[in-house]
Amino acid sequence: EDPSSSSSTQNSVAPELPGFYYDPEKNRYFRLLPGHNNHNPLTKDSIQHKAMECKRLRLLEEEEKQKKTTRAGLNSPVLLQKRQLGLLSSTSYCRLVHELKVNCMQRRKIEIHSPDSSVAGTNNFKIIVADVACERIFTVNDVEHGGCKYGIINLSGLGKESLTVEMYDNLYFTNRKVNSVCWASLTHPDSHFSLTHFSTLCLMGIAETPGCASLLPASLFSSTNPGDRPGMLCSFKISTAWSCAWCLNPQADNCFSTGLTRRVLVTNVVTGHRQTFGTSSDVLAQQFATQTPVLYNGCRSGEIFSIDVRQRNRKGQSWKATRLFHGSAVTSIHLMEAEHYLMAADMAGKIKLWDLRTAKCVKQYKGHHNEYALLPLHVNEEEGLLIAVGQDCYTRIWSLQDAHLLRTIPSPHPSSKDAIPSVVFSSRLGGSRGVPGLLMAVKQDLYHFSYN
Repeated sequence: EDPSSSSSTQNSVAPELPGFYYDPEKNRYFRLLPGHNNHNPLTKDSIQHKAMECKRLRLLEEEEKQKKTTRAGLNSPVLLQKRQLGLLSSTSYCRLVHELKVNCMQRRKIEIHSPDSSVAGTNNFKIIVADVACERIFTVNDVEHGGCKYGIINLSGLGKESLTVEMYDNLYFTNRKVNSVCWASLTHPDSHFSLTHFSTLCLMGIAETPGCASLLPASLFSSTNPGDRPGMLCSFKISTAWSCAWCLNPQADNCFSTGLTRRVLVTNVVTGHRQTFGTSSDVLAQQFATQTPVLYNGCRSGEIFSIDVRQRNRKGQSWKATRLFHGSAVTSIHLMEAEHYLMAADMAGKIKLWDLRTAKCVKQYKGHHNEYALLPLHVNEEEGLLIAVGQDCYTRIWSLQDAHLLRTIPSPHPSSKDAIPSVVFSSRLGGSRGVPGLLMAVKQDLYHFSYN
């Protein structure tokens, strides 16, 4: 049973009556009033929240007792026997082993250390984004007096036995809402291991006020003397910002894109040159291809289209190349490694895998829950997994191969709009010699779900 779905037991026991709530424990109906009742203050929201909380606690108890459902016959001895008998190819064997590992992941809380003892564990995590090597995580944290603050977590100390990470904070914060974050590289690929040349692109702004795209140097977050730290690299004023993406293709070097209200803005951070492409809807999700300078965009209207940024601005929308359509607002897109397929999620909770060559949907991943939030997708092709956090605060993991829902992980905290977990999944958390697993940031806590 999907923990986000409403209970079917209630409907089978007693019919639903308008204005009344049936309590299966007390086996009776209670009247629902618009206000508070002195004897029975019930509302639909409170009833739904109570049911969700009961399911969350039940799933947490099952997690602790290691009572997680897996595919029939999915266990180590059976897989190894089939592999030795030649009944499983190497690819299928590795994929099923990863599925087994996912079902064996156990939650452990991480201790966050900081040079400034007043920083760690004081602000709620809102967004966490890992760099390409998964050595560091850029964090956006809500501050108590409003606005957001930034930080970088170093994962080098994360090991099988060690559950400690270092978090470096800074004095910069914004009173704007941070809508999107991505990592950016301003150097040649050969020098991409240099910490000082890695930067983070933050997109800030809300629909009612002008926003900005800021490029922050990673060296801003360090344990060195604060007086020696560089300031913000650059900041570009924009309006009504929703999404951002950095281009790693050499034909559009040092360029980033911002998705705005009914237009796409491509900016070169070195020359300041800008290209504008008008759209018919707000652009909520973006990603550049790496093999070609092509930008993919997901819109509030449900449309997904691509732009070749080498072409000049054109009037109308004749510059649109690939065009796909969802039935609801597209909240996240992910271009697969070979760049023949595109994964997309929308506000109806649907996740679809599109074949860009035929413009057809080839797979759907069911169980995701979303109604209005901008929630990201996380794809790990090496291990054949898809991860997404729903608006109901459950983290779900699917098999990329056959779209089977492998595991549903409840949040360690009660579900609420301001407690939706943000996750990072990698087979090498902490670098090339790191540990595999899932990182989950929720409220002020950071958790590691390690492979057993």
